[in-house]
Amino acid sequence: MLPYKNLIIIDKNSEVPIYKQISLQFIDLIQEGKLLPGSKLPSTRSLALDLHLHRKTIMAVYETLVSEDWIDSQPRKGYIVSPNLPVVRPRSYHKKISPFSTKGKFDFDRREIIHFTFNTDSKNNIIIDDGFPDTSLLPFTTINKEFRKSLDKVITKDNSKYVLDSAGFKNSLQTFLNQTRGIDFSFENLFITRGGQMAIYLAASLIIKPGDKVVVTDPSYFIADALFEKLGADIIRVPVDDQGMRTDILEDILKKQNIKLIYVIPHHHHPTTVTMSVERRNHLLELINIYNPAVIEDDYDYDFQFKYDPYLPLASGDHNGNIIYIGSLTKVLGTPFRLGYMIATEEFLAAVSKLRILIDLKGDLIIEQTVAAMINSGDLARHIQKTNKIYSQRCDLLCNLLNEELNDYINYSKPSGGLALWLTFKPKYELSKIIKHTHENGLSVKSNFYCTGKNAHYNSFRFGFASMEEKKIRDAVHILKNSVKKMY
Repeated sequence: MLPYKNLIIIDKNSEVPIYKQISLQFIDLIQEGKLLPGSKLPSTRSLALDLHLHRKTIMAVYETLVSEDWIDSQPRKGYIVSPNLPVVRPRSYHKKISPFSTKGKFDFDRREIIHFTFNTDSKNNIIIDDGFPDTSLLPFTTINKEFRKSLDKVITKDNSKYVLDSAGFKNSLQTFLNQTRGIDFSFENLFITRGGQMAIYLAASLIIKPGDKVVVTDPSYFIADALFEKLGADIIRVPVDDQGMRTDILEDILKKQNIKLIYVIPHHHHPTTVTMSVERRNHLLELINIYNPAVIEDDYDYDFQFKYDPYLPLASGDHNGNIIYIGSLTKVLGTPFRLGYMIATEEFLAAVSKLRILIDLKGDLIIEQTVAAMINSGDLARHIQKTNKIYSQRCDLLCNLLNEELNDYINYSKPSGGLALWLTFKPKYELSKIIKHTHENGLSVKSNFYCTGKNAHYNSFRFGFASMEEKKIRDAVHILKNSVKKMY
């Protein structure tokens, strides 16, 4: 209900009758869009009390508005704004522009440092994403059952004690991570976030000060890079080859410069999908123990490994508490489940907890309880096993099609797991033009592609295959092939 007491101003010294003043102001509210067609109006008794007037005055207001077709009287229901408004009267009409349609007069940070190169138009039927899971494979019956049970628990309990996350979910997640990651940590070393991106933001915000030197790979996860730059970091880039980050180059940098933070994705590197070799992992751990930089290990899709058990995370080794391990269940369950986590020292997580309160007071208790039940029952592990098999088949299909249809135009290495493939076009075939052509022919690349500006030399993009059914994979490769043939 609108605050009519503040919206309707009565001038008792005016020659215009009070009922007429109120009628005209109601018409203004309708014309300004504050009262929409079909909106219910307050009763005559209620409005009279608000405006400190006799009820008969309000009855006269409504009778006037009814006679002019501005409002309708509904027996035993009261009054509503007429669904069929009359032509606006010149005597009372004035066009008012919404104050939010203007640009505003204050200055603000437009975040121009972040450049999204993927195509956001999703009108096309076939879409290549950055590497998302197929949510149609989720165990909907199980999720629905557990969600209902979780909802009942949350609304029937005093959940005021749950400031940031569910203790039950943390216990379940700790068990799951202990069993799958081999990381030795306690309950106090685990912190829940709304996705891995929030975890990266919180950790980096506490570590980086303007001017600090931060090491990332080249190429690197562009959103993390943008965050570090926004925090004022001086970014130093270390190349990636088929064995992951070049730790020999990193060692030279650490010898000469004071590095505050290293951001690394050892498992299925983003964007190239390369997995760091055992030798380089061991070398990196040695460097961490010698030079003591803070390290964010982003392990966004650890659970998807097709051929053999994945290497254990860096955080499972000896690092003297310097590694902040970040992961997410979003890649397992899909974007509806924004659940991330951070494993770090208890002292660091105490600071993280204080910072998180400034942007997000509580976690999503219902989703947390739902996923906890899936972990405890084994449903999550079964879902991972099932999707791993399907994603592996889709990866095999994509690679076979690329070899058959595009072999003369591309280079790629088949990933050992994950949700995407790093596809590089040979230099003579300009990817930016190919993507534009495919978009005009029914295929949209919503993956972040590396073929413009400072990334033009990569001429590559991430082909997310996990979310695509086999027919769409075939159609996508077919359109890519036809586009290249027509253009070159």
